[in-house]
Amino acid sequence: MLPPPRPARAPVVALLAAVLAAVLAGLVPGVGAGAVASAAPAAPAAPVDGNADGARTVSGGRLDWGIKSSFQSYVTGPIAQGRWDLQGGAATIGGGRFRFHSAKGGYEAGSGAFEAGFSGGVHFTGHKKPDGSYELDLTISRPTVRIKDGSGTLYADMSSKAKGTGEVTQASQVPLAALDLKGVDMRGAGTAVTLANVPATLTADGAKAFAGYYTAGTALDPVALSADVLAAASGAPASGAPSSGAPEPEKKDAPKGEFTGAAVDWGVRRTFREYVTGSIAQGSWKLTDGAQDGGALFRFPDGKGTYDAEAHALDAAFTGTVRFTGKHLDLALSAVKVTAKDGKGTLAADVASGGGEPRRNVSLVTFDAAGLQEKDGLAAVTEAPARLTADGAKAFAGMYQEGAEMDPVSLAVPLDAKAKLPPLPDLGKAPAPAPAASAAQGADSGRKVSANSATDTSSDSSFPVLPVAAGAAGAVVAAVVVLAVLRRRRRSAG
Repeated sequence: MLPPPRPARAPVVALLAAVLAAVLAGLVPGVGAGAVASAAPAAPAAPVDGNADGARTVSGGRLDWGIKSSFQSYVTGPIAQGRWDLQGGAATIGGGRFRFHSAKGGYEAGSGAFEAGFSGGVHFTGHKKPDGSYELDLTISRPTVRIKDGSGTLYADMSSKAKGTGEVTQASQVPLAALDLKGVDMRGAGTAVTLANVPATLTADGAKAFAGYYTAGTALDPVALSADVLAAASGAPASGAPSSGAPEPEKKDAPKGEFTGAAVDWGVRRTFREYVTGSIAQGSWKLTDGAQDGGALFRFPDGKGTYDAEAHALDAAFTGTVRFTGKHLDLALSAVKVTAKDGKGTLAADVASGGGEPRRNVSLVTFDAAGLQEKDGLAAVTEAPARLTADGAKAFAGMYQEGAEMDPVSLAVPLDAKAKLPPLPDLGKAPAPAPAASAAQGADSGRKVSANSATDTSSDSSFPVLPVAAGAAGAVVAAVVVLAVLRRRRRSAG
């Protein structure tokens, strides 16, 4: 009898190629953790105003954290049958991560000490009782990251109902998670501090605040953040970019009944944004013509129109375009218009699909305008519930039915020159992708502080991936080991 034929070499080669391809695509887990090396590490920053430690102010940025993905699955799964809701401008960015915004704090370039507090929260509920309350009721908000002497901790405000007893506990700035910063050099960052994929574990205090669902030492989802670093003395970017020096034009009151400078905030729909950036559409959105990204919402600015104070009636047109693109998806909304009368509001826009000519002034949603109130020089509606119209359902190609709940609408109309619009969540500058050269420099640990002065402000829905040099080398070694084992097995089999 002839010996069995030897397996062809092609599958082995294919396996090796697949491993390498996965590395290059960023698909192999455990490539590394820590700070993104998006530019060559700089020397410690020069002192500011004689401060030898290089003290800086942190203002603007985002923190992306899924808290614990398995907990999310449990909450929304068949056992708890619950949900989570966003608070305070928090957003979702795909991959089961929540985005907290508007970093405020400080950074010392010389020592690497860093502290930044973020806004927004997430409210988890599950195990609904007959009386309408929930056995599982947990809120995590206002996360703060503090790093000093190589040690990092994530704090948060916590409100929880204890598992079993139902006792409600509220605590401010609980040390929730310990951050593994081994190998991270926090010194010498330029205009931004950027950390990605930092391992996090639950602390003893965090376990208590987490209502007893997990024990201390439990692995949580990795943490990523980006925070803008400003010069403490002037508040100007640390890059020292000169300002224009031109005085801002004096605002003047508009003629009676007319207004300028209004803004409308609308996120379209949270699940639609998640669909766009998710695994099906694999897309993104782009803002042009002055539209702004507030994380959980888009702001359409420069509103002009008329307002009747007695009738609480309004007619306004805004600038800005948001365009969603992805697989089998190309939808642009522009020329947003808002009307309100008799307690009912309508938001319309020009709608373009597939890059074609837009349909003009399509009614998208109706919202409750009964809350249109005048205060502090503004006529405003805050987070008014909104529902999709019949024309809106057609604009979304039947993805949602008429009457579907959409994201709430917020509107602010300045009635005098001194009125100030509500601030948008401050997401800071978008972290810049890491160049290939710096990836090699970060290969020793894969974990360095970004010291860059990038001014890229394009909309993004996730942090850049870590440099893959170290991970790629490890994967190649793994592939070689696999190849060697297969060869040994063939020899023994033959």
